[in-house]
Amino acid sequence: MDNMLARTGGRPARRGPRVALASVVVGLSAVATTMAMASGANAGTTLGASAAEKGRYFGTAVAANKLSDTTYVGILNREFNSVTPENEMKWDATEPSQGQFSFTSADRIVNHARANGMQVRGHALAWHSQQPGWAQNLAGGALRQAMLNHVTQVATYYRGKIHSWDVVNEAFADGGTGARRDSNLQRTGDDWIEAAFRAARAADPTAKLCYNDYNTDGQNAKSNAVYAMVQDFKARGVPIDCVGFQSHFNSASPVPADYQANLQRFADLGVDVQITELDIEGSGQTQADNYGRVVRACLAVARCTGITVWGIRDTDSWRASGTPLLFDGNGNKKPAYTATLDALNGGATPPPSTPAPSTPAPSTPPPSGGCSATVALNSWNGGFVATVRVTAGSSGTGGWAVAVTLPGGATVTNTWSARATGTSGAVTFRNVEYNGRLAAGATTEFGFQGTGAGPTAAPTCTAS
Repeated sequence: MDNMLARTGGRPARRGPRVALASVVVGLSAVATTMAMASGANAGTTLGASAAEKGRYFGTAVAANKLSDTTYVGILNREFNSVTPENEMKWDATEPSQGQFSFTSADRIVNHARANGMQVRGHALAWHSQQPGWAQNLAGGALRQAMLNHVTQVATYYRGKIHSWDVVNEAFADGGTGARRDSNLQRTGDDWIEAAFRAARAADPTAKLCYNDYNTDGQNAKSNAVYAMVQDFKARGVPIDCVGFQSHFNSASPVPADYQANLQRFADLGVDVQITELDIEGSGQTQADNYGRVVRACLAVARCTGITVWGIRDTDSWRASGTPLLFDGNGNKKPAYTATLDALNGGATPPPSTPAPSTPAPSTPPPSGGCSATVALNSWNGGFVATVRVTAGSSGTGGWAVAVTLPGGATVTNTWSARATGTSGAVTFRNVEYNGRLAAGATTEFGFQGTGAGPTAAPTCTAS
């Protein structure tokens, strides 16, 4: 429900905005995006690695000021392959004065993510809350034009760097009416959401465009209204690619019994679904069971492309007193972490057809002082995930590059723990900052996802 709302008795209670110094505030369908893990970590032993094996991402909300916290960054880089800026991309942060844009804090997060092979979810382009004062003082056509200019400028600035944008956030009212929220943006005209999506598509044609909201996790009047909007948008060709479900749960607002079915009905409209701000208040086995249930629901829906938890440690959370996250205040893994990882490792790989067994392609031994690479494929009809293992030769490496030849018609769509040059035919993958230097005989892994058939020819590795 984003940073402004807490649940009490099933209804949100208004809170002050998430402030980065105070607390953590605030996808190619079936995405296996980026994975930030130490060079010694093996696939399936961290949240991001395990999610990537299932063609998905596992991300977290990040505050720029906490990137100087070594414990925080250590967990971030090890466990997650996607980040969402908590506040740094919102309207008040990026356009504090009309027409004057500031991206310093957001850039810090984006640059950290890209340097560590992570994807970025952009949050959020248009929202009734956390608007700068100058926007709050506008109305009608002036506000509409200012909103569209903001969407255009921010999405253009980050073009090619954002996997998914929360284009519009929390535009529907609570309660049983299914009505739109009465906001200054809504009062510019009922088509404001459509206008924002069209502007975002024009500004960044490759990013996934999402609608994001809270209290829509099960079927109810609010989720039915969002469903009707998405259905209408798809019928009329309005560019919408995904729907975000914030999924803030506690004892008063538990995981709905129809959670998976609700995700599936949206996916059946032809959009991806993403769990965008997950946190579950509680402790011990009960909390662990609820996290496992949410993860299994996502894995059971082929178009549920990823999960983002709203913060790293309990002390970072916007509702820290409820200890709702996967790590305690000292950065220790909680039972909820173990349940989440177990659920990820136990899930099925989408699409729901039976995947082919992993088949390593042949490789050649490394020359003295060089490196070698092998690739293991997990394939299905129309797509694949490739896990590449790089092994250093007798002199070790200061860096490496792996060349892979894709069959005709195959395209790389996502890469983690490496940087890709090219997307089809001959593609070269180079190390990122943390996994280029390998001792003699040491190994590291990176991966990529694609459409079409996976590579069958042996990859080649060049050390530097």
